[in-house]
This record gives sequence, C-alpha cells and structure tokens, in this order.
Amino acid sequence: MKAAYITGHGGMEVVTVGERPMPARAPGEVRIRLHAATLNRVDLYMRNSGAGITHPIPMILGLDGAGVIDEIDDDDPLLKPGQRVFLHPGVSCGRCEFCLRGDDVLCTRYKMLGEHRDGTFAQYVSLPARNVLALPDDWSFAEGAALGVNHLTAWRMLTTQAQLKSWETLLIFGIGGGVSLAGLQIAKVLGARVIVTSRHADKLERARALGADHVIDSSREDVAKAALAATGGRGVDVVLENVGEAVWSAALKSLVRGGRLVTCGATSGDQPGADIRRLFIRQLKIIGSTMSTIAELHDLLAFCQRHGVRPLIEKTYPLDEVRAALARLEAYEQFGKTALDIGGTPP
Repeated sequence: MKAAYITGHGGMEVVTVGERPMPARAPGEVRIRLHAATLNRVDLYMRNSGAGITHPIPMILGLDGAGVIDEIDDDDPLLKPGQRVFLHPGVSCGRCEFCLRGDDVLCTRYKMLGEHRDGTFAQYVSLPARNVLALPDDWSFAEGAALGVNHLTAWRMLTTQAQLKSWETLLIFGIGGGVSLAGLQIAKVLGARVIVTSRHADKLERARALGADHVIDSSREDVAKAALAATGGRGVDVVLENVGEAVWSAALKSLVRGGRLVTCGATSGDQPGADIRRLFIRQLKIIGSTMSTIAELHDLLAFCQRHGVRPLIEKTYPLDEVRAALARLEAYEQFGKTALDIGGTPP
C-alpha cells in the first residue's frame, strides 16, 4: 500500500512516500481504507526526533483518519463493510486499572497511531473495533479525521479537566492551531466568554468572525496586561494553552485567583519557570491533559451534531505532497486543519 513514513529523524529528507506492507487485521479489529487524514504538530515531533516515545523506524506518520471499512469480523454488531467511519487513535489494553475504571486514555500500555505504531498517512490502517465510529453522512472524510485529535483534545481539556462554565471567561493562546480553534468553537457553544491571542492580525480577525469576544495581538501587546484589562482587572477563569514555555508566565499572570490553567503541549519548550509563589498565594490549578477517552469521543460527536460544530479544514494536499503540508504546519501558516487526501487505487 502507499504511505508517507519516516526513515529516520531529521528534516524533510526523512519523510518518504512509497510502498509499505498492508496492515494485518487481528480478530476484533477493523481494517479501514483511509480517504483522509489531517496533520498534527506531533507529526513534526516524530520526524524531528520522537524523543521519549518508543517507536519503530521506518514508521508511517499520522494520528487521525477517516475512510471506509474494508474488512471486519462477520459478527460485529455495530459496524459493517463499506461503512463510512472515523477513528480514535489511542489503542488501550482494556485490562489495566485505568482501563477498567473507564480512563482508557491513562492506560499503562497506551499506544498512539503515528507515535508508537504505524499511523494514518496510508491507504489502510487496522485497529480495534472500539476505536472506530460511524461518520455522519453529511460530514466529509477530512472533517471526521480532524475530530479525532484536535477537537477531542480540546473537549477533554475544557469539559472534563477544566470544567468550564457558561459564566466564565476563557483565554486561548495561539488561535489558528487546531486545538485552539476547536477550543474556541466548543467554548462558545458552552456559553463562555472567550479571549484569544495570536501574533497574526489576520488570524485574530478570523477568530473574531468565529465568535471570539476579545482578541490580543501578542506581537505588540503584553498578553497578561491585556487579559486583565479585558476582564476589568479580575483575570480569566481558565487558560487553554498548548505552547508551553514561551507563554507560561503570561498564562499564570492572566488567571483570576483560584483560576485553572489546562495544558496539552510544549511546542516552545517544556521547562518554564514554575512561579511557585504565584501558584500557592493565588491558589491556582495547573491541569495536564492529552487526548481523551473513547467514551468522550462519542460525547463529543453527539455535541457537535447537536450544535452544528464542525472542524475547520483550511487546506488539503494529496498524499504525495505530504512534505509541503508539513512545511505549512511547521511555518504556523495554517488557520484550522491541514488535511491529506489519501487517493490512489488500493491493491
């Protein structure tokens, strides 16, 4: 089958499009003919080094995906061949203490597509049936693919971890990225007031059009001072961020006393100053979050269908142009999700 994979670590030279073996389907698994996947920043991390993540080389990139069921157990009660589906990319063991209590995202043997095992930048993928959900008829494959990582991550961050309320104010750093945009969409439906930041004026204007209540140009404004001014000196209730070190100080300073910061990334560095005095004096809460449970993906899908929320797909590349797609992501040029159209004739 055709796939985009890394042959080592480094720059674009290690990203190759070529033939890889078809995935074997074990009993209880579903093999899917993929039609679309979207890019996530972890794809760049795996290309660069993948440090701290046990993974094979070569390895097919890609976390999320959507397509059509190619092969499945005859007695599966919910899914059938030819059905349009999308994926939850986290494969859990189902037997550890965390899985047994419903926290499969905390599984001690958790394996992510595109991180620990071959991913979705390929014509086919095989994974457990519980990880496969029916795609709504009126959704594109790219929209379905995008739901399984960015929107899912933002959903857990805001609803499960931060427990954002309708009367609260949320500050989102780096609007334009997938998780940040998903957070804006979800928070507005929940009824919260949302402040967003970006270094790009055009992204701020597009965010305002999507419902942002206040925007901060971080290229010329002090974010913490601007957030305090926008809240009458009070501070925001919740901060959603996936940038890390570069924004950490501003994020803490923007919070109201007793406020919550929920984080899922560290693209600018993972060793910020702790500012411990501020933490205990203001009784702030720092909450880590990554991905989500399969049950939460079902909840998210129902929420999106009920409220008309859809991932924003801003540009689509053919699989052969995966390097150009990765370069766009690396340059922070996107506003929304960059997708791959996984075409070609299956073997």
